Amino acid sequence: MHRALAAGAAPPDAPPALRDLLAAVTPDPAWLDRDLAERGARAYRRLGRSRDDVLLGLSLIGGYRFGGPTELLVRTGGLSGPGAMRRLAETQAWAFAVSRPGGMRPGADGWRATLHVRAMHALVANRFEDRHDVATHGLPINQADAAATLGLFNSTALLGCRLLGRPVTRAESRAVMHLWRYVGWLLGVDEDWLFDDERAQNRFNHHVLLAQGDVTPNGAALAGALVEGLRSERTGGRLDRLRGAWERRRLLSLLRVFLRAEGLRDLGLPVTLPWAVPAQVVRNLVEAVLVSRTRRGRRLLERWSDRRVQADLARRFGPDRPGPRALAI
Repeated sequence: MHRALAAGAAPPDAPPALRDLLAAVTPDPAWLDRDLAERGARAYRRLGRSRDDVLLGLSLIGGYRFGGPTELLVRTGGLSGPGAMRRLAETQAWAFAVSRPGGMRPGADGWRATLHVRAMHALVANRFEDRHDVATHGLPINQADAAATLGLFNSTALLGCRLLGRPVTRAESRAVMHLWRYVGWLLGVDEDWLFDDERAQNRFNHHVLLAQGDVTPNGAALAGALVEGLRSERTGGRLDRLRGAWERRRLLSLLRVFLRAEGLRDLGLPVTLPWAVPAQVVRNLVEAVLVSRTRRGRRLLERWSDRRVQADLARRFGPDRPGPRALAI
């Protein structure tokens, strides 16, 4: 599969399922503007640490407040216990590949990783359908779940960054939404649930939110594994361990804003004061108002963001190559 994705075409002896997958994602959809998607990738990278904070705190941990997908995540393993940070890094590596320059060109890293995620979802759905509470939660990784997950990476990320003081222009919003619309198309999300407009995506997200199940013990277990993982993944000297403790406390402070006290209690997490938010807001305003005024400043923000993600991936993957695990077919 990896060789076919790198080439962008299936070899003559490829299995029918692989040929069907590549036929479904080629040629490009008529609405795709690759230049706009590239601008979206740059804008997404410029969001920097705030983007990562929102994706971890509001999108991922916030999503654990709702039953259904959380039950499936626990069954598949990896997002609870010692493997939580590795699984987090796999998602982080995928989003990083998607937003790299040229990353969504056919055969490029982001394009291949997105189709890998699609294939992984199909395998998980097939493997766990008989063990999933379909009557309550629907089919595993159904269209609603896939579309809702996509919404966490586009408009939810933008909304959360604004909450942390990061201005996002209309042009940046449109470009980021276009990038993730293409990602969603590659993932197989129905085109009726793909949006170029941030406001339309937020309306859709709200309707999905209203249909979610209540919090379950599995949600609390998943959230706790990530919060504690920020501390336990730091295995160096005393300073490194102190950094891990600080990162944990900082995340809990941000979660106080993202999820409020009620959400923290739902997930069994300690309720703290949002002490980290003012400094983050000031930093975001300085970067957006001063640094990003010039092209050179914008490229600088992108490099800062890249270096931070690369450092996270190096710590979480160790000697392994950043990216998803091999598919267990």
